[in-house]
Amino acid sequence: MVVNCEQVWQEISNYLEGEVSPELRAAMETHFHDCKHCTAVLDGTRNVINLYGDDRLMQLPAGFTAGWRSRLTEYVPSPRGTALGWLLAVAAIALVSGSFALSRIDAKSASAVRSLLAEPGNGIPSGLMVEVSDDGKIFHVPGCRFLHKHENDNVHLIAAAEAIREGYAPCVRCLRQYVNR
Repeated sequence: MVVNCEQVWQEISNYLEGEVSPELRAAMETHFHDCKHCTAVLDGTRNVINLYGDDRLMQLPAGFTAGWRSRLTEYVPSPRGTALGWLLAVAAIALVSGSFALSRIDAKSASAVRSLLAEPGNGIPSGLMVEVSDDGKIFHVPGCRFLHKHENDNVHLIAAAEAIREGYAPCVRCLRQYVNR
């Protein structure tokens, strides 16, 4: 009987435990004599079995297990949820629910939420020149005292139609005749 390396590797544990047939044992010993790789595998496997089976190498100091368990509990989170975990879960659910609720709001109900200073205009002449500030989103007639200007703000004149296209709303004070109230 002739065996190859793969057959030897499959039967090496059985060979070391003496659980192979005499014919297979003889074939494996012949193979070990001729193959250095399989001889190295045999020696390595024998060393692992000897080390693993030696009780003296596995003796642990007294109290090791208790200390190990206490240190392990410091690093491993408890299986039950913490208050912070529950709080985050509730916040996530509220955020998702709120997002769905906000997505269902139509334009009419959204206008009810709009600020009194951001009312849409009605009948504003498109060619009317109005002042806008980079800092705000409300347009005013030139010289309106309610135009908010800061030091670095760029205030410029544009046509009312362009201001509306850019998202500006009319000032409810200086353009009150055009505001839907």
